[in-house]
Amino acid sequence: MAYREVTMVEIKEVLRQWLSGVPKKRIARRLGADPKTVRRYVRAGERAGLELEQGPAALTDDVLAQVLARLRGDREREHGQGWWRCEEQKDFIEQALKDEVRLKKVWRLLRRRGVEVAYPTLHRFAVEELGFGRASATVPVVDGVPGEELQVDTGWVTHLEPDESGRRRRVRAWIFTPNVSRYRFVYPCFQETTESAIEACEAAWEFYGGVFRVLVPDNTKAIIIKADPLKPKVTLAFLEYAQARGFHVDPTRVRSPQDKGRVERSVRDTREDCFGGEHLVALEDARAHARNWYAEDYGLRLHSTTRRRPREHFESEEKPKLLAAPTEPYDVPLWSNPRVGRAHLAEVERALYSLPTRYINHKLRARADRQLVRFYENNEVVKTHPRMAPGGKSIDASDLPPDKAPYAMRDAAFFESEAARHGDAVGRYAKALLAGPLPWTRMRQARALLSLAKKYGDRRLDEACATALAAEMVDVQRLERMLQLAVAPPPAAPVARVIPIARYLRPASQYALPSAGSGRGNRGEDE
Repeated sequence: MAYREVTMVEIKEVLRQWLSGVPKKRIARRLGADPKTVRRYVRAGERAGLELEQGPAALTDDVLAQVLARLRGDREREHGQGWWRCEEQKDFIEQALKDEVRLKKVWRLLRRRGVEVAYPTLHRFAVEELGFGRASATVPVVDGVPGEELQVDTGWVTHLEPDESGRRRRVRAWIFTPNVSRYRFVYPCFQETTESAIEACEAAWEFYGGVFRVLVPDNTKAIIIKADPLKPKVTLAFLEYAQARGFHVDPTRVRSPQDKGRVERSVRDTREDCFGGEHLVALEDARAHARNWYAEDYGLRLHSTTRRRPREHFESEEKPKLLAAPTEPYDVPLWSNPRVGRAHLAEVERALYSLPTRYINHKLRARADRQLVRFYENNEVVKTHPRMAPGGKSIDASDLPPDKAPYAMRDAAFFESEAARHGDAVGRYAKALLAGPLPWTRMRQARALLSLAKKYGDRRLDEACATALAAEMVDVQRLERMLQLAVAPPPAAPVARVIPIARYLRPASQYALPSAGSGRGNRGEDE
């Protein structure tokens, strides 16, 4: 049989009327309760020390608390066998929950251990005895000083209308919310990158008319390289931007939405309230619609927490406290880590830049802005190039080996000057060889001409070049044949080898033994 649950006020009314002498059945009729329920309340009051003769004045708050405690004790019942099985396995269940094992899996593990228990019983035991599923208490965090802290979040907010090919692009948005005024700013974009984060911040400073002193993002890779509750590492490009604009970056902890609670649910609200049901064709349309929404609609709406209109709240309290707004657009730098290839080239933003031979196979740090590309090794600048468009090249001849640089750079003037060093006629021959359009197509012949100087000497090559120019013959192969068929100059007469006369040379008769020549002659005479 089901009983209607009554409140503490009704229990007190039952006891008050009973102490006033009203019969129990009449009390039940008056209060719409069951007579057995009234009798149970009266018995609980008698066990708490109440007597009919004491009157209503005896029903104090302390006595009523004792009555309620006895009623709760009456409703308690003994736990079943499943509960006691859970008690026996309490240490195992507690350790499994500490190891982040799901309760459903713990139930299956208990069955594997031969412990049969219903899952509702296990869940009730884990909740009541081990505190499973209970959310920890939180504390409200003060809003802080006006104009000091700006929280930012990002997420998908809408789709654009299909283009000519039927493709619908997804649109993200950077959403900024000041801690005090809650005057929201939305900046739609296609990608969540460091460049788009800087662009969104620049647009936010222009919208707010100044710079907040602290930016509180989550741990997006566009801003934070390494998440750490004590020493987070900000991306180099965004850190450089923060230094240029004079604000600090204070990222939240991982999986801690309470660290930026003012903006945590803004993505859903922006998606539904701002972009819901809208038909937008281009990204510029999304930005224009968002601008109208947060300035004219959301900004003038009464905020449920502050009970003030965000736009008026911001202009009156926060805007005067902001840092000065930027006067010039920020040149967004792009940082990368290119490796120098065998061809002395490193790629930065789809363009190629040369570096000296000693950096081949080295991984350098590169910073590219609108004008320059700088390469760093151990925080020292090792090379600077002008910024090139994607597909372009910037090659410095001094970076290449000296013997290969002229050919690689197609420097025809270098070959002419080198040929002139071997003789005037050789220089004029090289100039005639490289004359005309597309001189770089004949640089191999110029190199072959220089090699003839090493093989036949400068004088012979100069004479042959003079003869060839007189006959208007400009052909390196025929020039080499002329040198081969030409009569070689007679060899120089050998230098006479004069043996000087020794100063103290003695005659042969003074030696004790005769010479070998004289001995052989004597033997011949004897024979």
